[in-house]
Amino acid sequence: MRILVTREIDEAGMALLRDAGLDVEVHRGDAPIDPDRLRERVAGCAGLIPMPTDRIDATILATPGLRVVACHSVGVDHVDLDAARERGVIVTNTPGVLTDATADLTLALMLAVARRLGEGERLVRSGRFRGWAPTMLRGLDLRGARLGIIGFGRIGRAVARRAEAFGMEVAWRTSSRGIPLDRLLASSDIVSLHCPLTDATRHLVDAAALERMKAGAILINTARGAIVDEDALADSLEAGHLGGAGLDVHAREPRVHPRLLGREDVVLLPHLGSATWRTRREMACKAAHNCVAVLRGQAPPDRVA
Repeated sequence: MRILVTREIDEAGMALLRDAGLDVEVHRGDAPIDPDRLRERVAGCAGLIPMPTDRIDATILATPGLRVVACHSVGVDHVDLDAARERGVIVTNTPGVLTDATADLTLALMLAVARRLGEGERLVRSGRFRGWAPTMLRGLDLRGARLGIIGFGRIGRAVARRAEAFGMEVAWRTSSRGIPLDRLLASSDIVSLHCPLTDATRHLVDAAALERMKAGAILINTARGAIVDEDALADSLEAGHLGGAGLDVHAREPRVHPRLLGREDVVLLPHLGSATWRTRREMACKAAHNCVAVLRGQAPPDRVA
């Protein structure tokens, strides 16, 4: 049986697929596979291992003989789950293994924005650093700051544990539990997003939500780019209402909002939340195990649809 992997993944995952006797085809290159090319290459495949940058729509899910979409991600917002159920295509993900890596990166972004590390690094590299000064690049202390976490699953809880170790006060909100969203936004020095992207959370952080945030507050997003209305975020930063933002994800990846690119108060990363050797290896192996299980007629460990 043939499967398509839409980007190169860790060799441990590839070995599991080959050892299962599968004919593995991999899209190689520096950019995600073109959607039209994806539709062409998935033809004749029993399995597909896509990345979160690939839109797996009803057309792809209607591919004759396709049995499993084993996502190389926790989020499955890039897959039309209703169409998968209708077509009888099993969809899986890779939960659990990227919790700590993403939580670590969230704290790194908090520190980078709060302590103005990007500005300082650029100051040194540009040759403009003229020596220590008592008023240079003052930022926000994490100790004593209030962190509002939107989305309190595995990653949100892991971020909370790390924040408490820094001496932060933590408040949280899920879709149905925790403190009211308006109160969380209004009372937090830093707001960090860890909810899935759904119809209900798309542009959850819009102009009205940003206006409710404290003056000088910081927004961190390591979840999904489209949870934030990036035009509204740029407006808020330009108006001087927000104190800064740290974004690992973007609404139109790999495109980054042009009004954010040149801002000194914004730290921008290229979707690095799970980018450690161990985490990406475990993600590749989980995706491979799920794919192999389905193609062997077994129940996959991480089925979502």
